[in-house]
Amino acid sequence: MSAAAQVTDTTFKQEVLESEVPVLVDFWAPWCGPCRMVAPIVDEIAAQYDGQIKVVKLNTDENPSVASQYGIRSIPTLMIFKGGQRVDMVVGAVPKTTLSNTLEKYL
Repeated sequence: MSAAAQVTDTTFKQEVLESEVPVLVDFWAPWCGPCRMVAPIVDEIAAQYDGQIKVVKLNTDENPSVASQYGIRSIPTLMIFKGGQRVDMVVGAVPKTTLSNTLEKYL
């Protein structure tokens, strides 16, 4: 099973913006209850779409500059990037079907 990799302020550009495939970014923090609820869903998505998309997680407490650059106000926020651009966003702990349906538009 392919779990989501961690990205940081330093690696975000290379891992997300320069990715050849669409990227799902999970903006989260360790103290956030809903983030812990959505984490297994994000890992399932990573496994389900392995090879089609890249799934990464960014801890907003440790990496505030990327979070503020994209205007993250509440977490979890799940953003989809394609070709270096943010193309979609889901805010809050959502069901797996919601996340899958959103992702399918960019494959």
